[in-house]
Amino acid sequence: MESYELCDFLRLSGDINLQLNARGVRHQNILGILLNDCVVPSEDNEILRDVLKYLDMAYAMERRKLGPLAVLHPLRAAAVLARVSGKPVVLDLLTSLLHDKLEDIPFKNTTPQAAAEAEKYFHEMLEKIDPERQWYLMERLDWLTRKPTDTYYSYIGHLLDHAVQAPSLLRVKLADRLDNTLDMRVDVRDPIDGVDFFAIVFQLLYVNGFRGYRLQTKDHPDGSPMNGAKRLYQLFKNAVLMSLIRKRNSELDATARRLFTLLARASMKEAERIVLHIFGYHINDLQMQRELLLDVMRYAQEGGLDRVTPPGAKHPLDGHFVSCFEDTNSKIREENLNRLYQDKPMMVRSALAFIVIFMNFMEDDNYFVAGIHEGGMEADTEPASRRATALHYPENKSVAQAR
Repeated sequence: MESYELCDFLRLSGDINLQLNARGVRHQNILGILLNDCVVPSEDNEILRDVLKYLDMAYAMERRKLGPLAVLHPLRAAAVLARVSGKPVVLDLLTSLLHDKLEDIPFKNTTPQAAAEAEKYFHEMLEKIDPERQWYLMERLDWLTRKPTDTYYSYIGHLLDHAVQAPSLLRVKLADRLDNTLDMRVDVRDPIDGVDFFAIVFQLLYVNGFRGYRLQTKDHPDGSPMNGAKRLYQLFKNAVLMSLIRKRNSELDATARRLFTLLARASMKEAERIVLHIFGYHINDLQMQRELLLDVMRYAQEGGLDRVTPPGAKHPLDGHFVSCFEDTNSKIREENLNRLYQDKPMMVRSALAFIVIFMNFMEDDNYFVAGIHEGGMEADTEPASRRATALHYPENKSVAQAR
């Protein structure tokens, strides 16, 4: 798989969903989609089919936040992992399929009897697995489970500790986050499919006759439980995960490295969708759009997006990570996100900041957001000296003079 865009995600979701809704769940067909028609030994094929049956029993008709069947998430995450791996590792696929087993399979839509039958089936299924592989599988599922006392930062920190001896944890977690990042919209097609975001930015900044971004449709999309501010929070979680990985694991295997890049790209593209949505429907004044672009450009040039900045009056993005996306108190975070959603200029600044951050992840193998660590976030009061060069042209001088 050379790339994994929103359109690929939508097609994969549709293919799996068709099989899930067929009369008599087509587990072998689903397995074929997951493996992308790669052949595995017959005993592994049987184990994987057993897991698919268990997931069908366990999730029943449970739904994701946006409405689709919840079981789609582990199925898609495993499919992405298999495609990126090229030659799927069965233990990795089992771990990916069951990565939410100990945390997010709540049996909400099943009777106590059906839940008990599902768990009985799960333990019978485990008995068919080689004892050593069974031990490794359950160990990894435990390590992938966020404990009630964990913050997101400490959870990722513990995961990275274990990933030293079990690198597959990183592959599974990155596939999980990639699916979660793309699973924030229910669209017929990607709203920016065929749209060159950077060409639009260039025209805004340099072409006086540019009339602005033209929407594919003039009708504002229907409301969604996952609004733009909540999507930005998910991008923040990606920035946390990727920063902690970079600080702790500079050398990733080929599959993890590819998933890391795909996650950065998917996150960047989602931030682009948010900016263009706001420019198209909410902030139509071209001068204001230009001012927002230039404002964030200057902030990025000064190193503001290389670190967690302290709150202050110098720039609206100062302290933004801490004041808006802090993960330790869900109620306060929800209130902060609601305020952000009402502040469309700030949403544009935030989305533009994430575009820069994820581009840095793709372009610079040493990049991470300083100030993010396993204990949480703390402001880094000094610009990150590790950044090689920051383009910063003096005021009132031409580019040629600045050189």
